[in-house]
Amino acid sequence: MDELRVDVSHKGKKDEIAVITAKGYIDTTTKDEIERVLLNILAKKKYKLIVNLKDVDYINSSGWGVFLREIKDIRDNMSPDVYSVFETMELSHIIRSFDSMKAAVSHFSADK
Repeated sequence: MDELRVDVSHKGKKDEIAVITAKGYIDTTTKDEIERVLLNILAKKKYKLIVNLKDVDYINSSGWGVFLREIKDIRDNMSPDVYSVFETMELSHIIRSFDSMKAAVSHFSADK
């Protein structure tokens, strides 16, 4: 039986970065849990997100679809300057991969 555990924590000087940590499998049977968590965070107008998939053993296309569907909402809430840069990026730049939690938090914490 596929299982998924999802936890949320916050990072940054003002806890402005939401960190979703998943463990287990993200597929058709478990995607609703991570989607619920993600939508709850976005409903609070938190758009700086780190999704830690280090302990995810498997993710299928419906699992990736959860993240991709919400990119529009995240994009719609970007400042115009950030949005213009977003438009010039390819998908591989939209969903970034970091070697550590520290590197991911530093990415969001850097003054840009």
